[in-house]
Amino acid sequence: MFFTTFRFALIAIIATLMSQGAEAQTPAPVPDSAVIDACRATGLVALKERSPAVKDLVLDMESLVVAKANTNIEGIPIRTVVLGEAYLERKETGKNQRFVCLIGEKGKVLLTFFTAQ
Repeated sequence: MFFTTFRFALIAIIATLMSQGAEAQTPAPVPDSAVIDACRATGLVALKERSPAVKDLVLDMESLVVAKANTNIEGIPIRTVVLGEAYLERKETGKNQRFVCLIGEKGKVLLTFFTAQ
């Protein structure tokens, strides 16, 4: 039940962000390392809670898209969206996964979501 609710919420968030139009989402010319580090750190914590075998999270810097946003989802401001590919390191580095990271006011990570391709 929780997974279904979470999945529905994530789909709604992504659909809302995608429907905002080009002016609401402008790719940043140079990725903000503080934002990327925050996404990586919170993502790693969340992954380790679900699977203690995860040792590290490696973000593919060439695939990263950091988009500035000026939108709200149910009253919660979204200021930055980070999309890209990541590799989970367990005993060895596995296949890449896609991830979405939503950043709110003051650089607070609101959501980091990973999915297998």
